[in-house]
Amino acid sequence: MLRALKNMGRASLVAAIAATATTGVAHAGQTMTVFKSPSCGCCQLWVDRMEDAGFDVQTRDTQFMQSIKREHGISRQFASCHTAIIGDYVIEGHVPAKEIRKLLKNQYEVSGLAVPGMPAGSPGMEMGNRKDSYNVIAFTESRAGIFASY
Repeated sequence: MLRALKNMGRASLVAAIAATATTGVAHAGQTMTVFKSPSCGCCQLWVDRMEDAGFDVQTRDTQFMQSIKREHGISRQFASCHTAIIGDYVIEGHVPAKEIRKLLKNQYEVSGLAVPGMPAGSPGMEMGNRKDSYNVIAFTESRAGIFASY
């Protein structure tokens, strides 16, 4: 599936998502709830990055991350270490604040965004000069595609 996503052009997904965008406010004043393991340092670093970017964040430490992911429709191929909820959207993993803001502003009709795994250089996974290439995936229950590439 990820190979197919890499081959799908960003413009194709963005055009498809933009065609289904709705109008309205961008979830102003909503709190982002982040479910994370209490022992995961990179999860807390991501939370710090989101707070630095101006998001109001509440954390919920849990040992039951797999059930949280199942409850919110996160498949294994998109999974990372933490799961956030803001408004009607699921944010899985080390998604940059810029992409979350874009999602909220445009109110795309997707379930959410995901950065599968834990790529070096993504928010909360800073490792000096090491930066892996990674994609932010927009997904619904039945489709997925590249939302942004880093």
